[in-house]
Amino acid sequence: MLAKQLIERFEEMAPKESAFPKDPVGLQIGDLNQPIHRVLVTLDVRPEVVAEAITKGCDFIFSHHPLIFRPVRNLDLTVPQNQMYATLIKHSIGVYSAHTNLDVAAGGMNDWLAQAMSLTEVQPVYSAHYDRNIGRIGSLAQPQTVNEFAKTLKEVFQLDGLRVVAEDNQALVRKVAVVGGDGGKFYPEMMAAGADAFVTGDVYYHTGHDMLADHLNVFDVGHNVEKICIDELTKLFNQWKATNQWQVEVCPSTVNTNPYQFM
Repeated sequence: MLAKQLIERFEEMAPKESAFPKDPVGLQIGDLNQPIHRVLVTLDVRPEVVAEAITKGCDFIFSHHPLIFRPVRNLDLTVPQNQMYATLIKHSIGVYSAHTNLDVAAGGMNDWLAQAMSLTEVQPVYSAHYDRNIGRIGSLAQPQTVNEFAKTLKEVFQLDGLRVVAEDNQALVRKVAVVGGDGGKFYPEMMAAGADAFVTGDVYYHTGHDMLADHLNVFDVGHNVEKICIDELTKLFNQWKATNQWQVEVCPSTVNTNPYQFM
């Protein structure tokens, strides 16, 4: 099959046009008309992931986080990022990235995170400012204290630790909003939607102060929880493969790309 067959089907679910402005989604390296035989699904494209693709004989990488976030100013191969681009081209490995268009898509990232937390009555949270459904909100089956919910999140997402912003760790959590990745700036929309708790990643220090002043319970689970997309996209691609009788193998990446560790 051709790469574009997979991508055209994916973009029916998550059109590039639904991505946030200036978000570099889409084909990053390669040619959508290239034949593909084995696709590696990953959260991030890092040198270790590229090495994994080569070892596994993959000729296409599908990632959530874009390979190229910033313009390439030169091709100095002593720069690790540039060397990674060169390695991909040398081995004829194409790369396609679906970022915020996957976040906002129905049945996409934020729905997967809500499902992982077993939220019920899940609804999208619309932002007039961004003209997007920027997250999801739902209810816990049973109210939990801030402490209890933090423990639940550690179990659900297999975390060694997380950061919590809360005035009272015994306060009850009922309505939970979620935005995968760096979602702290969206907290006013989550509150307006009725959330008493917000799950996201990469909350900035001063934003944390604002959240505390606004009496919102916030659980910073980190950016890497978005790795849930690896298994979910693999399942989705295999369903499409069966339906369309595609001749392609889908491989979930097993490389840990989380740059952080708790000491």
